Amino acid sequence: MSKISLQPDMMRTGNIFISDRTLAWKFLAKFEFPWEALPEISNILKKISTELDPAEYDMLDNNVFIHKSARVAPSAHIGKSVIIGANTEVRHCAFIRENAIVGDDAVVGNSTELKNVILFDKVQVPHFNYIGDSILGYKSHLGAGAITSNVKGDRALVSTRCGNQIIETGLKKFGAILGDNAEIGCNSVLNPGSIIGANTIVYPLSSVRGFVPADSIYKSQGDIVNRT
Repeated sequence: MSKISLQPDMMRTGNIFISDRTLAWKFLAKFEFPWEALPEISNILKKISTELDPAEYDMLDNNVFIHKSARVAPSAHIGKSVIIGANTEVRHCAFIRENAIVGDDAVVGNSTELKNVILFDKVQVPHFNYIGDSILGYKSHLGAGAITSNVKGDRALVSTRCGNQIIETGLKKFGAILGDNAEIGCNSVLNPGSIIGANTIVYPLSSVRGFVPADSIYKSQGDIVNRT
């Protein structure tokens, strides 16, 4: 396995997401870089909601839309401006705060919290996860206790790093972007502005910063190798 050369073009929306498996895709695809969509999730959700079929979705108060085939535990909290897709399972004590687009066949698990997020189809965040101001690609998965940290300790604007280059995002709140099939190990922290490429594995107990390219293995900061 060899070290990887990093280029900012790798972080473009079309390079991070291989699949278009989300109701938000036609809106998301318009942004050059995926984090640019984060401040627009509320507006994207409103536009999507006007296109949902009332025969397929239960339309509740506070702009909440739940597919009739979804399974939502009685103990789960669904806040405002939420779409939950077909065959998705929202488990015991899940906390979906607001501005969440959750795709089909997804799992939002025990004590998991969502806020201002897009979860593509078949995303799994099943155990004690926090996902805020983030976008998770098709079939991505967070292990138990893995979280996205979405605000810097000094409350400064979030930047992201690609190799030796610093990219200013202009955002105060920016958790993480996960490409398709990204696998995040248990109890890992994705620090503000983390971007994980498609098919990449992050080891458990990792503290991730900046960009981790597609088809790689993140062992520790500075030790990222090709996945074979």
